[in-house]
Amino acid sequence: MNYPADTTYPDTGSGNLEDVLQKLRTLQKVLFQRFGTEAEIQDLPRALSHKTDELNRLKQNYVDHNDLYNRTRERITELRERAIEAERERERYEGQMDAIRTQREYEALDKEINDANLREAEVRRELQREESRLDEMSVALEQEEQRIGKQDQEVAEEQQRIDTEIAERKITLKELVAEEAQITPGLDEELLFKFERIIRNKEGLGIVALRAGVCTGCQMILPPFFANRVRIGEEIMFCPNCSRIVFYGGDDEFETDPFDAATAEFDDDDLMFEDDEPEEIEAVVDAAAAGPVAAAPSDSDDEEDDD
Repeated sequence: MNYPADTTYPDTGSGNLEDVLQKLRTLQKVLFQRFGTEAEIQDLPRALSHKTDELNRLKQNYVDHNDLYNRTRERITELRERAIEAERERERYEGQMDAIRTQREYEALDKEINDANLREAEVRRELQREESRLDEMSVALEQEEQRIGKQDQEVAEEQQRIDTEIAERKITLKELVAEEAQITPGLDEELLFKFERIIRNKEGLGIVALRAGVCTGCQMILPPFFANRVRIGEEIMFCPNCSRIVFYGGDDEFETDPFDAATAEFDDDDLMFEDDEPEEIEAVVDAAAAGPVAAAPSDSDDEEDDD
């Protein structure tokens, strides 16, 4: 936000303009520290967010893997029951061999026994795979528990460190607020409001010098009439480009008394040099109106003509 260059605060309520500017310079340092401390208090908990997010991710993975582990256990229980059932079925078929009377009955029963063997073998192979998988999952879950415990401890330690630092910064902030309260009495409230916004938006630099017509805050050349008003020092001026408060820097550019074209009085005699006569001036004007005058020939030109 750019404040108008002609913004003024003639009634400062705390002495002359230099006193006000000096207060603002002191206040600038305090505000910069206060705003920085407030930002640190807000940012410190964010340093914990990465560790907290990682902890939450580990816990969620553990929950998902543990759920899969439980489903695998249920599957193993089911396979064990199927293996027992397949074994009983095979044994029942084998028990019927003594009752066989014909070759056809023998072939049919033999086929049933072979199918039962295949079913039992397939169930036991799957059971073996699932049991091996369950063992691997058990080891993985144990490792995840260890990682979660370590991460949980790191989060707790980091949280304790952050709480300590925040408490220390709150003490510093309280001291800065008290110091600010000693500086601000007598300063215009609107001026303070604008100045605080400038400090926040301009990285702690809210009041700068004006040297050789250049704002040292934004390095922009400002209009001469504006620089002249700054040098006069009767009002608080804001740079029309960067909005910072500017004060006269005391450079050689403004060593002479300021010139105010709006109030200066002119006399016709002021337009003539002291030693010039009116007739001489009129002759010069007439000669200029008559056009360019040919230059007199030089000695070198005469020598060329002789040749």
